[in-house]
Parts: sequence; structure tokens; C-alpha cells
Amino acid sequence: MTHLKENENAPNFEGIIETGETIKLTDFEGKKFILYFYPKDFTGGCTKEAEDFALNYDFWLEKGYEIIGVSPDSVERHIKFKEKHNLPFHLIADIEKEIATSYGVYGKKKMYGREYMGIFRTTFVIDEKGIITQIVKKVKTKESTAQLVKLLGL
Repeated sequence: MTHLKENENAPNFEGIIETGETIKLTDFEGKKFILYFYPKDFTGGCTKEAEDFALNYDFWLEKGYEIIGVSPDSVERHIKFKEKHNLPFHLIADIEKEIATSYGVYGKKKMYGREYMGIFRTTFVIDEKGIITQIVKKVKTKESTAQLVKLLGL
């Protein structure tokens, strides 16, 4: 799990989004945003989480937050995922898992007695100065917005 703590600077990142453009931490100077890491497009929990953020996207914008999803999927897969689920926010293709590694959410996992390397579903709330204000390690995929609203006192 992540080595990062709340009230620390968010690690710098740079990645390619579904439009083929580069997005980086400095693009969000002066803005609050939710950076959420998820294992894979088109899987049950990941789809539910993305749909919850999409359903509540206007709420987040009204509260001054942008949303960015990050997974190791390709740009092409992100395009299909966004189109199928009408996702209004950007998805970063972290194919080499560099961003996930810098945020401490890529590592050894266990399931059904099998060990493998993968993404730990984790959400970071980052403020206008690039400071991590909240880290959610046990994400409720169907209730991501409600979980964050409670944590942030919104």
C-alpha cells in the first residue's frame, strides 16, 4: 500500500490521457482534484467506481474538484471505456505503472492464494497547492462519492 501520507506533497506525475495529450500534476496548480487509481477498465468494481464518479461529476465540479482516473490500461482501451460508460473525466494510461509506483499503489497482491503484481485501488484528494488532503485505501466502489463527501465534510 501507499507510503504517502496526508498533508504531504503529491508526487509529480506525467501521463497520456485518452485524447493522446499529456497531463501532469502542474496542470492542476490552483485547482483541487481527485486522483483515483483502479486496476482495470471494464471490470466490475472499476466500472462501478467510474460510473459513480460520472454520475456525480457535476457535483464535484460545483465543489471545485476535477476527477482523474489512472490505470495501467492503454489509451485505446480508455477510449472504449469512456465511450461505453459516458465518462466525462480524463483517464491516464499508466502502462508502465510509473505513476502508480510513485504513489505507492502498485505492488504485490494476493487473491485466492495466488500472488501477483497489481494496482491497489486507492483515491487521493489533492488541493490547489499539490498537497494530499485525503487518502482512501479502502474504496467503496459503488459509493465513492458518498465516501469522499463524508471524509471531506461536504
